Parts: sequence; C-alpha cells; structure tokens
Amino acid sequence: MFRRLPVLAGATVLLFTTACGGGSAPRPGERTTQISDPADVDAQAAALLAEMSLEEKVGQLLVPVLSGTTAEENAEVIERYHPGGFIYFPENLETPEQVAAMSNGLQERATGTGAGIPLFLGVDEEQGLVSRLPFGARFPDAMALGAARDPELARELAAATAEQLAAVGINLDYAPVADVNVNADNPVIGIRSFSSDPELVGELAAAEVAAFQDGGVVAVAKHFPGHGDTDVDSHTGLPVIDKSRDEWERVDLPPFQRLVDAGVDMVMTAHVLMPQLGDAEEPATLSPHLITGVLREELGYDGVVTTDALNMEGVRQTHDDGEVAVRAVLAGADQLLMPPDVDLAYSAVLSAVEEGRISEERLDESVLRILRLKLRRGLFDAAPADAEQAAQVATQPEHHEAAQRVADASVTLLRNTNGVLPLARTATVHVLGVGAEEIGAALADLGLTVTDSLSGADAVVVGTDGARGDAEQQRLVARAQASGAPVVVVAQGTPYDLSVLPDVDAFLAVYSTMEVSRVAAARVVAGEVSPSGRLPVDIPGTELGFGDGLSY
Repeated sequence: MFRRLPVLAGATVLLFTTACGGGSAPRPGERTTQISDPADVDAQAAALLAEMSLEEKVGQLLVPVLSGTTAEENAEVIERYHPGGFIYFPENLETPEQVAAMSNGLQERATGTGAGIPLFLGVDEEQGLVSRLPFGARFPDAMALGAARDPELARELAAATAEQLAAVGINLDYAPVADVNVNADNPVIGIRSFSSDPELVGELAAAEVAAFQDGGVVAVAKHFPGHGDTDVDSHTGLPVIDKSRDEWERVDLPPFQRLVDAGVDMVMTAHVLMPQLGDAEEPATLSPHLITGVLREELGYDGVVTTDALNMEGVRQTHDDGEVAVRAVLAGADQLLMPPDVDLAYSAVLSAVEEGRISEERLDESVLRILRLKLRRGLFDAAPADAEQAAQVATQPEHHEAAQRVADASVTLLRNTNGVLPLARTATVHVLGVGAEEIGAALADLGLTVTDSLSGADAVVVGTDGARGDAEQQRLVARAQASGAPVVVVAQGTPYDLSVLPDVDAFLAVYSTMEVSRVAAARVVAGEVSPSGRLPVDIPGTELGFGDGLSY
C-alpha cells in the first residue's frame, strides 16, 4: 500500500505502508521512500515537508535525552512531540542486543506516527574519555591520534566506531572534536582535542568525518567557533574567550573551515562568549552573527547545525529555557539538543512561529536541512538493527587490534635520563598511581617482576592523570623519588603533567586512561615497542613543544 505525494520538479514520491489494515504502523525498515529520481534529495525533502503539520515541523528540531532501556518508555514523547532524534547515555545502554532492540522500537514508533519521519539516534562516542557504549573496542583519546600523526589511524578509529554504532541502530555520533586545545588549563577539552596545531586538528578531524560518513553514521564537528582556549567548563559556567578575530582565524577557524569544505554532516555550536568576534552579549549558540553570519554566510555552510546540550549552564545564564530554545533557532540552529524541559522548548518554539517571531520560512529551512540529511544517510530505508550481528560486531578482534595500534603509535617519550628506558626484562618494578594495576599486569606479562614494595625495586613506575593540578599526585611522585630508584612517570591525561614533575628520570605521555594505552606504556617501558609519538601540544614552563619526542 502506498500514498502518492506531490513533490517539486515533477518528481514522484511513494511512501509505503503496511499492506494489512491501512491504519496500522509499519514494522522497522518496512516503510521506505522512493522517487523517480533517487538522486534528487531536495525534491524528496520538499515532498515530505509539504505533508508535515506545523507541530511536526517544530518537533523535528528537538533531540531529547532518552528514558530507560526500552522504546516503550519513550513512546509518549514520540507521539506527542514527533522529535527529530534522541541521544543515548550510559543509563540507556546495556548490551548490544538491548540497544539494537531499543533502536528498532524507537524507529518503528517514529515512522508509524505523524508524518512518519525516522529519527536521528545519536550518542557521544568520541572514544577515550567521552565514550558511552559499555561494549565494543575502546580506543584512546583524540590527542593520542595527534601524537601518532597518522590520518589512517584516525580513519580506523572512526570506521570501527561507526560499525559498532550502526550495528545497534545508532546513526549519529557527536564527534569528532575540532577544537584546537591551546590552553593547558582547559577543564573540558584537553585530550579530547587532537592537538594545539590547527592544521593537524583539521587533517585528523577530516579523516574521522570521512570514515564516519562512509560508514553511514552522521558526523558532528564540535564545538564551533572553538572551545580549545577556555579555562571554564561550559557545563558549569559561561567561558569568555577574549581573542581577536585575526587570532581566531589563525587558530580556531582552520579545522572548521576544512570540515565545512569537506561536507561534514552537522556542526555543533559552543556555549562560549567571544566578544571580539562580533557578539559581546550572547554565547555562540544564541548568536545570529556567529551561526548565520559567520558559519553560514562567511564559511558557506548549509548543513545541519545543532546546539550543544541546552541543559548546560553556559547557555542558561541570561534567559529562561524556553527563550533559549527560541533564540537558538533565531540564531540559525536547526536542532535543539537536550532541552532541559522538552515541553517548554516545544511550546516556546511553536508559539514563536504562530506569533510570527520565528517565520515559517525560517522553520522550513531547518526542517529541510534535517530531512535532506536523513535522506542522504539512508534513514528512510534503513534495515532494522540485527541483534545477533550487533553482538558479533561488539567483540570484533579487528577493532581491538586497531585500538592497540593507535595506542602503541601514540606513546611519546619526553625524558629518558641516562637511558633508564627501556628496562631490562630481568628488572624488578614497583608500580603505583593511576592505572597501576593494568600497567603492572602488562609489565608482568612481558616478563618483568612486579613487586609490592618500593624497597629493592630497580625502578618505580608512577601513573598520573592531571598531576599538574593535583598536589596529591605530585607527592606520590616525590615519595617514589625518595626511594632512590629511577622513577618513570606514565602521564595518562594531558602531557602538561611534566611541567610540575621536572626531575623524574623518565616521562611517557600516552594521552588516555584506556587499557590499550596502559598496555602500550608497558610495552615501551619494557622495550617491546620503540616510542614513536611526538608532542601534539606545547608544554608550558618547559622547553618541550609541538613535535618533540624521543625514540630508542
């Protein structure tokens, strides 16, 4: 059964429904969109838009947080608001089979309700520190890729991640981070950034975007116009970046310009205030000058723009939550991510359209962008996720091997006094600090003797993560040094820890607390792997900077 819709340019769209009982909802994957010219995405999107009510159009702008672990727990939100998508968090994710079933159920309800538009089902799966899936390969953070300097490894990470997500019905990843981390005190970006070098960030981000989109997963470049030079976390406050337009163009802009030119599916805004870029009153998320003026008109971006999460304090400083939603749309955003009160955001935007504050033309622009992207990524004819296949993908050895390759290639040796590394396989080692259990186990697997006592150890390995701002970790390193044995620090966060640990005998940066990174550190300590990583950032207070690194 199908119904014929009028479309632009004389094309014909056929929306198929179930053949049994015209009013029954279609099963997952059964409802598809066809057109006489399948390449004419604009015509398909226009045809779909023509059939949508005002309420359904407003709904496409909303991307709420999911409830629970089943589609049924979100049925009322779908039927009432017709949202454009949802975002998964760890509390929604249990096993590959459960996530696949939930994704299928959500899509079935969405395509069987209202205008029948499938959902963006998204997640923050950057890998490393920001990773939501409780299954599948765990890769190191982006800065590890910056140290490895290999776009092919970035492609491997994104391709494996896309395969894992697609297998469970997740079709959008809020990644990669395109921010250039130039502030050692940045509390929210740090190792989530590839580097402090704009060209390297752009190269690696572009490699990830291509792999995500080739894998059928929407890629989202974040956080425009740049979150890499902040010392305030926009989750808890509003960062102010008081840099000139010239400096922004030199440092923050290049990765975003490269991704726009490469056709990135979606760009996420930042809740940051950049007064010298032309808006001293509103964060970028609410700034028509930055979204419509700079991103769209100057950079030429006509893809989907999503806000960062609207429950973050950085965007809630001066307006209530309903007004924030309206102002984000007026600024040029197409999707409203995680509004703290879905009904308030929906009602506020709907009222703004009905009252003429947001024109219907402006609303249609956003909905068309969303529909075009859903069509290009095949959401209208996507097969349902297969639970058995999802379980197999989650344990795929090739993905885990790729994660270890990234970790091994990233290890950066920044100090090696008197050639203390590599340690002899006959050495006795005491391991303490962050990641001690995993580092110690990996050293033991390589044949070294790991002892519980500082006394008599040939060397002490101390794991750190953020020691630059943690006096307790600094004291732990000092205690290890007091033993008289050579001390090897393995920094698993940013490499900036070295600035407060100037006298250690050896210093390794691995840029991640993932198990593969700790194994890679052990391999380098034991001489199984020669360190090949190079600093992707400068380390303040030292002579070490971008490109530095030792080898054996």
